[in-house]
Order: sequence, then structure tokens, then C-alpha cells
Amino acid sequence: MSQADGRDPALEQLLSEQAIRRLVLAYADAFLVRDDEAMMSLWAPVDPPYAPPRLDASWARSLVARWHSLGTTVLHVTNHLIWLEDERHARGRVFCLAQLDRGEAFVDQSIVYEDRYVDAGSGWRFECRDHLLWFGTVRPTHPMEQARADWPRSQIGRGTLPEDLPGLAKS
Repeated sequence: MSQADGRDPALEQLLSEQAIRRLVLAYADAFLVRDDEAMMSLWAPVDPPYAPPRLDASWARSLVARWHSLGTTVLHVTNHLIWLEDERHARGRVFCLAQLDRGEAFVDQSIVYEDRYVDAGSGWRFECRDHLLWFGTVRPTHPMEQARADWPRSQIGRGTLPEDLPGLAKS
């Protein structure tokens, strides 16, 4: 990014980093609300596709085809480092805590994603993600088997998040 074209390199870097951070958060949100269109819009087409277990646009297509078999999934993005390689390419490391309701079990995971991003002309997209699982553990008791919390009067118990998901998708 040169100053000769009138663009401020520091501003361009900040805008790129912000767009990439938003991309990662949009991934977590699309997962939560099961938004097929939103999830697919986050990926740049890659030809040929990457081989599993690397996540790419073809993996995302297979994911949206099987959302119905997954329970509520909440991804908590905790830290995100970004390295801009040039105007169109970047890589990142995303730290993520996941809570997965799998019906018969409730799973907590600690994940690190090693990402490759590309500016596809219409904005930053994932090229691929490596999902590196540090650990996954099943909780001894399923938190959704509690009595209702009666929020805001009580903070302990089962909430209404699964029933509220359609409302989240519209906001």
C-alpha cells in the first residue's frame, strides 16, 4: 500500500484487520443461528479444494447440509492475531472456546484455528481454516437438564437460548 495513490497505509491496515476480525465473528454467529447464506458468504472459492481436515468452502457446503443434526453451538472467540502478508493475503490465529449441545451430551472444547484469508475483491474471506483441537470434554451433567432459570430473577438454571435462535437470525 503506497502513499503515492493517496491511501494511508496505516488506515488501510487497520481497516483490513477490522474486516478480518469481523469475518471470524460472523463465522461464530452463522454457526449459532444456522444461517446457510451467511456461512457460505464467508468463504472464497478454492480450486482445487483443500484436503480434509482443512476447512474450506467445500467443507462449509457440507456443514450447512448437516446443521440439522447439530444442537446449539456457541463459539466464543477469545484472542485473534492477524498477520497481513500483502494487500490481498493474510493469516491469523484464532483462540476459541466452544460449547456444544449434542443432545445426549454437552461438550466443551478449546480450539485454535490457523487461518488463511484472502481479499476476494468483495472483501476479506476465509481461504481455509485448520481446526486444531486442544481438548474436548463432556460435562458430567448436561446444563440443559436443569429447571428454568426464571431470568432475570434467578441466574441459575436453563435459559431460553435455543428457543430464541430464530429471533437472533433476523436481527
